[in-house]
Amino acid sequence: MLTKATLKLVKRLQQKKYRKELGLFVVEGRKSTDEFLASDFKLIHLFVSTDYKEMYPQADIASSAEFKQMSNLRTPPEILAVFEQKSYDLPTEINKSYFALDNVKDPGNLGTIIRIADWFGMEYVFCNLDTVEVYNPKVVQACMGSLGRIQVHYVDFETYFKELDCEIYGTFMEGDSIYSTKLTKPGLIVMGNESNGISAQIEELCTQKISIPQETNRPTESLNVAVASAMISSEIFRQKLTS
Repeated sequence: MLTKATLKLVKRLQQKKYRKELGLFVVEGRKSTDEFLASDFKLIHLFVSTDYKEMYPQADIASSAEFKQMSNLRTPPEILAVFEQKSYDLPTEINKSYFALDNVKDPGNLGTIIRIADWFGMEYVFCNLDTVEVYNPKVVQACMGSLGRIQVHYVDFETYFKELDCEIYGTFMEGDSIYSTKLTKPGLIVMGNESNGISAQIEELCTQKISIPQETNRPTESLNVAVASAMISSEIFRQKLTS
């Protein structure tokens, strides 16, 4: 049986203020936990059901009731871990394409974009200070372990962009088509807020506006930011292969 103090600690980590105060975060599920265990994130606690004890001999046993207390999910998995958050040195040079997320609020979108960055071999994802917190449980869940390989940096874009010597591609409805624009130069791909797009202050810093062209004139809503990120990444990869 786990102590009340341990259960209280893990439950508190569902709240942003305690994650920030304690410098810890929760990972749930076997696949994501295994990914983080294989990374250089520091493990603090590992909890498993009796079914997994032989696979994770270093873990503490937790009951179904205890998992329900600790979990952020409706159906708690039988593996849950607590890891220490990491901080990184901010890159001073940009040597290939990376996402810069301007006020992206949906945790699922951020987690999916981190997975996309991992799939296409990026090392970094940059977020402005108003983007959803990367250690939010829903972000961690959506990452599916990719956070163990991607450095996520939170920076003031207006200051940071001015310090860089690279392209700043802004994604806009009226931008140049990604299929007719050379995207192989090192640079940041700015993806905007789900409802309002890129802010006016950051738009002024973009060196080129790009877009994913729409085939018809239907009054379709703009693409989901994570879907658009995947399409742009795929086109960058295609251009590199054919250049």
